[in-house]
Amino acid sequence: MNKLADRLNRLSPSATLAMSQKSQELKAQGIDVINMSVGEPDFNTPDNIKSVAKKAIDDNWSRYSPVPGYPSLRKAIVEKLKKENGLEFTESQISVSNGAKQAVCNAIMALVNPGEEVIVPAPFWVSYPEMVKLADGIPVIVSAGIEQNFKITGAQLESVITPKTKMLILCSPSNPTGSVYTKEELKDLADVLAKYPDIFIVADEIYEHINYVGKHESIAQFPEIRDRVIIVNGVSKAYAMTGWRIGYLAAADWIVKGCNKLQGQYTSGPCSVSQMASLEAYAGPQDDVETMRQAFQRRRDLIVKLTKEIPGLEVNVPEGAFYLFPKCSSFYGKSYGDYTINDSEDLAMYLLTEAHVATVGGASFGSPECFRMSYATSDENIIEAIRRIKEALSKLK
Repeated sequence: MNKLADRLNRLSPSATLAMSQKSQELKAQGIDVINMSVGEPDFNTPDNIKSVAKKAIDDNWSRYSPVPGYPSLRKAIVEKLKKENGLEFTESQISVSNGAKQAVCNAIMALVNPGEEVIVPAPFWVSYPEMVKLADGIPVIVSAGIEQNFKITGAQLESVITPKTKMLILCSPSNPTGSVYTKEELKDLADVLAKYPDIFIVADEIYEHINYVGKHESIAQFPEIRDRVIIVNGVSKAYAMTGWRIGYLAAADWIVKGCNKLQGQYTSGPCSVSQMASLEAYAGPQDDVETMRQAFQRRRDLIVKLTKEIPGLEVNVPEGAFYLFPKCSSFYGKSYGDYTINDSEDLAMYLLTEAHVATVGGASFGSPECFRMSYATSDENIIEAIRRIKEALSKLK
């Protein structure tokens, strides 16, 4: 008998974690699987950050931390936002959480009432609609295909706004597409949002520093909507610190107070040692961030070139993050042996079993005509993975 709460029965399991688990199972059987399913830098955390963390342990930074994070870390985040983004915040407008994922969820849970609508542009990160469902909100999906570089327009946004609209979730650079909104494109959205003063904007900027088009542009820069924007960021991607679990949100005082109230009841403050490491990430030298960005850009160029050579795949050029999101629907209805490809999930499973490459089908990202590959892996793995994928897809007739 299933006695789980209704809210859990409404949730979908994480497709990215599910595919990663399946690839691990094959690896355990001795099969050489190239895992391109997980959104995680393959670099190690920079040595200066690790050294500070070790010292923090020796210096006994081992007690409960304040719910919103240590003042020193929040101050460093304030300085980062001013220096890099030209945005003025105070320490009381920063809340540090157990990863940026929690920061997004905190903002949704703190603001969205049952029955209220949250606009989620597709392709989207798999957890956004599920978090909205957890808050008893209604995800409203707005699709942007490869022909518009996976970015929605102001007209599209306005067409789905209703009296029940409470929030827009915007991710730039994007997971899963790598698309980056320009200042002009963000202004187009901001002009629409300015007409609707009751709509909040969660700006997920976790991939900010993995950007191949120059300066990162934040939707928070527009004064007419500034006090309704909740910026979410963290150390996971830029500093290769996924396991340290430190993210933050920056927002109006009253929103941050609400998020702190919520966080205080179900996790309290984030890990003390991780916070000291993150303080060094923000306040210390930034050379490693640029070194990693350059490596990702080289890999982006490599995987785009190789994937464009595969007949039947349609490929755009990602401008940030470390994902490629090819359109693969030309293979639907084709077969090889016992396999018939009906959708992108079938294709991902076929590539895992036939080519031993783990990818993720696009349906869970709101784009069933595509699939996602992470190129946060070595050049050698990228070359071999695309060779295997090309060979496997050529068998489908």
